[in-house]
Amino acid sequence: MSRDEVYVVGVGMTQFGLQPGRSIKEMVREAVECCLSDAGAAVADVQAIHFSNMGQSVLEGQTATPGQIALRPLGFQGVPISNVENGCASGSTALYMAWLQVKAGEADIALAVGAEKLSADDGERRDMLFRGAMDVHDTDSVWRNLAALAEGGPEAPSIAGHRSPFMDVYGYWARAHMRDFGTTQGQLAAVASKNHAHSTLNPLCQFQKEFTVDQVLAGRALSYPLTVPMCAPYSDGAAAVLLCSKEGVDRLGAAAIAVPVKSLVLASSLDRDPADWDRHIGRVAADIAYEKAGIGPEEVDVAEVHDATAFGEVIHCENLRLVPRGEGGRAAESGETRLGGRIPINVSGGLESRGHPLGATGLGQVHELVMQLRGRAGPRQVEGARFAIAENGGGLYGIEEASCVVGIFGAPQ
Repeated sequence: MSRDEVYVVGVGMTQFGLQPGRSIKEMVREAVECCLSDAGAAVADVQAIHFSNMGQSVLEGQTATPGQIALRPLGFQGVPISNVENGCASGSTALYMAWLQVKAGEADIALAVGAEKLSADDGERRDMLFRGAMDVHDTDSVWRNLAALAEGGPEAPSIAGHRSPFMDVYGYWARAHMRDFGTTQGQLAAVASKNHAHSTLNPLCQFQKEFTVDQVLAGRALSYPLTVPMCAPYSDGAAAVLLCSKEGVDRLGAAAIAVPVKSLVLASSLDRDPADWDRHIGRVAADIAYEKAGIGPEEVDVAEVHDATAFGEVIHCENLRLVPRGEGGRAAESGETRLGGRIPINVSGGLESRGHPLGATGLGQVHELVMQLRGRAGPRQVEGARFAIAENGGGLYGIEEASCVVGIFGAPQ
C-alpha cells in the first residue's frame, strides 16, 4: 500500500568543521540523538535506516558496513540498515531512499543519516577520493570535454597550489557561463560575500565571518574565476532526518512540527548539447519536482542549493527557475537572493560557509529548510516561509553532475 503523504518530523546535525579529535561514531551519535529528540522519538520507534557516507572506506579503511558500525552503539539492532554512496549527493540520496520506503508502506518511521570525516587524511587519499568522483578509467577525456565546454570563455591563468580537482571542474563551468551570459567574477564574489554574511547568523557553520566583495576577490586564486572564499572547505560533520507516514506522525504526536515532503526527485546526468543549458540535470530534476509537488518556482520562499563554489549557486538557482537563465550572478549582486530579498538562497551560509562534509551535506540542507518552515531559524528566519526547495548534486559525468536530488517541502499544517 503506497503512502501519498510523507513528513519530516525530526532533524539534527553537528556543527560542521574540521574536528580531528572526533570520530564518525561520535558525530553520528550527536546528530541522531538531536534528531530523535527533535521528533520526540526513541531508538525503538525507528523501523529503517539509510546511512550515507562517501569517503570513510578510502580515508579510514572502513568498508562495506559503515552504517551498521556507526549506529549499533546507539542501540539500533535488527532494523534494516542500508549504506548509500552517491557522490556529494549521498545524503539527499539516503533521504530519497528513506522516503521511498515510507511511501511504499514498508516503514512508518525511517531515518536518513549522513556523516563524513575529511580530516581523517590531508594528502594523497583525500585527493584520490575526489578524483574517484569522475571516470578514473578515462580522465584525459574528462578534462578534454570540460576544456571544450569552456572554449571561447575567459582565459584561465595557470595557478600553482593544492586544490580539489572539482575546483577546476567548477572553473570550467563558470568560464562557459561567463562566455554565454556575461557573468562576472565580481558577481561570483557577491554570491560568496552574501553567503559568508548569512553564516554569521548560524552557529552550526564551519566559518562565521563576513567578507566584502573586495575581500573575496583578493582571496587566494584557485581555478579562475574562483578564489578560496568562493569555495567550500574540507569538513567533518553529521546530520540526520527522520521521516514518517501519517500513521507515524500520529504515533509520535508530532503533527504540529511535521513538514510535508511535497516531492523528492533523484536524477542522473544526460547527454546534451553543451550549449543547451536548459537540459542540465538540475533543470530536468527541478521541473519534475515542481510538477510532482503541484507548485511553481514563484511559490518558493527559500532555497538551499549546492554551492560547492559560488558558481554552483549561480547555475543551480537558474536551474531551479528561481531566477532567469543567465541572471544568477546579477541576482546576487542586486540583493535578490539575500536574506530579506525576493528569494533568499543559502541563508544557512551554504556549503561555502557552513562546510561540506560530503555524506552529510544534503541532510544539512534539509535541516535548514525544516527550521525555516517551522519558523524556528532565529535571526536568519525567512518571514512567512511556506515552501522551500533543496538541490544537492554529486560527482561528474561528461560536462555536468553525475547525480542530482531536488526536494520540495511545505510548512507544517
